[in-house]
Amino acid sequence: MSKKPALKGAVFTLAGGILWGFSGTCGQFLMQTKGLVSNWLVPVRLLSAGSLLLLLCFFKLCFFESGFLKAGNKIFAVWKEDGKGILAFGIFGMSMCQYTYFTAISASNAGTATVLQYLGPVLILVYLSLRNKTLPRPGELLAIALAVLGTYLLATHGKSGSMALSGKALFWGLLSAVALAVYTVQPGRLLEKYGSPLVAAWGMLIGGIMLCVLFRPWSIPVVLDGQVVTGLVAIVVFGTVMAFSLYMEGVRCVGPKKGSLYASVEPVSATVFSVVWMGAVFEKMDLIGFACILSTIFLLAMDKQGE
Repeated sequence: MSKKPALKGAVFTLAGGILWGFSGTCGQFLMQTKGLVSNWLVPVRLLSAGSLLLLLCFFKLCFFESGFLKAGNKIFAVWKEDGKGILAFGIFGMSMCQYTYFTAISASNAGTATVLQYLGPVLILVYLSLRNKTLPRPGELLAIALAVLGTYLLATHGKSGSMALSGKALFWGLLSAVALAVYTVQPGRLLEKYGSPLVAAWGMLIGGIMLCVLFRPWSIPVVLDGQVVTGLVAIVVFGTVMAFSLYMEGVRCVGPKKGSLYASVEPVSATVFSVVWMGAVFEKMDLIGFACILSTIFLLAMDKQGE
């Protein structure tokens, strides 16, 4: 790999991760300052971002396929061949991943919620070990131990019997990690067959529709002032469509392993934005817990046998 594509890939994936962290903090601002709730914010975000991303996929296919008909056929091919799979991904993967994440943010802050969600890869490791009936390797065992230790420090600050993190924040944060694991594992075959942008676009659209039916966001009172509209645009355009597009282009240049490592700047970005913008305060035990959980990403990524 030449230096130019490698540098481009690193910059793009880092930018995607930073924008994801920024998106989480925008959500924190809207929910904790402007009174929005995840029952309204997440359906609107998914519907808007899914529609925009689907349009981008369509116009990109039109450009390369030289025709609306071929592009339309490719866009809707997933429904003809894998309708049940994409429906399951939208409902159980995309919508649950986003809803649990933003609900965790509303109960704590973007930094803590993002770090807790990054327990997802460790849960995938545990799931695969149980499914394959194999014991984790030493490096994987260390990752599991660090994940447990990090969660314990975040929840209790090292003091058994007392909670430093609210029960609601811990519950939704851990549930978001489970949802991230499902979101990552479930659509594997769909991603190989149709590509990430198209699968993500349909997943967002389906998830948004499902959450609209469930929560009826149109019945939730919301004051759409300038700050709320700006925050929504930032979440949808910059924190979702642009972040995802930059990340995917970066992965194309540097590969999925390096790309996922670069994108792990997301929880760091979310934490910095939470402190600088929202005035979040983290104690020493919080930072140690963050370090323990985030180190599992590097341990698992560096495991040459763990592809």
